[in-house]
Amino acid sequence: MTSPAPGPAPAPGSAPAPARVGIGGPVGSGKTALLEQLVPALAALGKRSCVVTNDLVTQEDAERVRRAGVIDPARVLAVEAGACPHTVIREDPTLNIEAADQLEARFPDTDVILIESGGDNLASTFSDDLVDYWLFVIDVAGGGDIPRKRGPGVVRADLLVVNKTDLAPYVGVDLELMLAEAWQVRGGRPVLATNCRAGGGVDAVARLLADEVLF
Repeated sequence: MTSPAPGPAPAPGSAPAPARVGIGGPVGSGKTALLEQLVPALAALGKRSCVVTNDLVTQEDAERVRRAGVIDPARVLAVEAGACPHTVIREDPTLNIEAADQLEARFPDTDVILIESGGDNLASTFSDDLVDYWLFVIDVAGGGDIPRKRGPGVVRADLLVVNKTDLAPYVGVDLELMLAEAWQVRGGRPVLATNCRAGGGVDAVARLLADEVLF
């Protein structure tokens, strides 16, 4: 794929372009729940967000984020990815690049554009043409052996988020072992545990993004 031509350099004294952060992971892992908690957590750190969601043939996730009341609805755009959700974040991310460009032009005060992938499998990854940084969400209910499967999303993401930690006692998962194995397969790169339904651990995700990506 041909990389998009670089845009003009920012004028002296102008605000830097917003960072573009991808959020990927399997269906039901909690990507949208993380997004809903992450926007206000970033706002508490003085970081203003816009959002791009990806669904197969609907705008359901975008509507959910708008209804949540955590962000100006105009700052949320939806991309309909079709039958292969990974295609528009990896093979040909043009639709997502265009959506992010639109938000950047409409809201020049934006610090970060959060791009949520449609639910996909453990092999889903983001194109470097689309995002500056990406995180991958898995959940405890999906099985404690997920890290050992070494899917590209788990291994290669800049940050791995292990969500639904509150369910570990009910699904027979040793959470400490799952987290330890995640650290091991990722070579010590960041792993954070969350309970997005209750907001647990989301502040740590926001702080890491603020420190590592948004500055």
